[in-house]
Amino acid sequence: MGRMCWKKTCVGVNCAALLSRSNTQSTRARLSVHLVAREESPGPQRAVLVEPESNPEVEDTRSPLQRFRTKPKKPLSVTDLVSPAWCELQYWYNLSKFGRKKATPAMKQGSAVHKVLEEQVHEIVQVRPKTKEDVWGLKIWNVIQGLRTLRLTGMTRELEIWGVIDGQIVNGIIDEISYSCPDPDFEEKLEKSKAEAENGAKAALPSNQTSIADFLHNTNSPSQESGPWLGNPFPERKVYVTDVKTRGSKYMPKGVSLRPTFYQLMLYRMLLDALAANTVPADVIFSRYSLTPLKPFTPAFIEEIEDLDSWKENIPSTDDLSDVSREFYHELKTYNNLTALWSLMMTEFSLAMSGSASISDVLHAEFRWSKTGDIIGSELFAYDTAVLQKYVGEEMKWWKGEREAKGVDIEEAFKCRICEFADECTWRKTKIEEAMEKHRLRLAARAKSAV
Repeated sequence: MGRMCWKKTCVGVNCAALLSRSNTQSTRARLSVHLVAREESPGPQRAVLVEPESNPEVEDTRSPLQRFRTKPKKPLSVTDLVSPAWCELQYWYNLSKFGRKKATPAMKQGSAVHKVLEEQVHEIVQVRPKTKEDVWGLKIWNVIQGLRTLRLTGMTRELEIWGVIDGQIVNGIIDEISYSCPDPDFEEKLEKSKAEAENGAKAALPSNQTSIADFLHNTNSPSQESGPWLGNPFPERKVYVTDVKTRGSKYMPKGVSLRPTFYQLMLYRMLLDALAANTVPADVIFSRYSLTPLKPFTPAFIEEIEDLDSWKENIPSTDDLSDVSREFYHELKTYNNLTALWSLMMTEFSLAMSGSASISDVLHAEFRWSKTGDIIGSELFAYDTAVLQKYVGEEMKWWKGEREAKGVDIEEAFKCRICEFADECTWRKTKIEEAMEKHRLRLAARAKSAV
């Protein structure tokens, strides 16, 4: 099995030396290590079974979900749910021809920018997992270390998340989570708007009826009669979700071009909310990926992590460093299977964010120029549950084969000019024919009225 990367939080360690080995311009000390799989030399090529959709003479009537996101293929991703917001039909063509969205040079440049940003926070270290349970152990461990980095520094990047939407497993990676509000004024206006809406709802209640929000607040609040209140030793901090987008030009997107980003951020917030509330069924996640959650991690895998020294190069020797190294090794030996490690991850979620109330409805999109990584602008959105549920419900109808894929509305026809499937797009051809027919009828009506 290939090598993977792990991230390890260096509590109490001077990590400034790590930055000298990075080509980034960040002044932030990287307090954790991401473990990623090391690429092995390619072995003998295996024969590939040609699927029905690759044969134009065979009509495949299966739904997109059955064809592209059912075992043994990977489950749905956040990208799968938001890409159709640009053009459903375009995404359908990508899936049916390539099985995924084809990587373009611009996308590759964007990936390079994201890697630089990640390395400003996490040191990348390669290890070799022996089993798929080892691989998933690294995934969960990276989340644990990401949450610890968030608590220690106020920010983390590349946090992987999982959840269940409409009975389907959905996976994604959040670019950035922090405790810093991107725009306090925007948040203040949003909170004021929500309070006004809540007060309006309260005004509609009978005078002798308590609202659900007040009931829950009073139930969860400590009673003054129960003894002295010393306050929360871990004060609640708001968590803010940011998505980083790279662009080939230095111009900000506008209007409908922002739609996929809006839905993407809302999906991230919803999935993060479920994990913070510990409502994501781990057994369902493990089953979908065909994992054995109680199977111990391999001794060779744990020993390799124990022997990791590459990330410690050039760091001054301290007593803390050896303590930290032993702590990591001890944790993996204690939480030595996926079920145990998932439980530890849930504990870290509870420490990093105190449930739904701590996750802000302020969503932040940051746009960077793909050539240099420079920030060219940002956009703020407000999380809207009703809007997200309506969108996801409609998209799942397409994924489940309950309706055909749709093309863009005539007002968004500009998208067709940059679409590689424009020449073969049936939706576009139909719209052109409809427009020509309408034009013909208008000319005929004018000619008739002139007589």
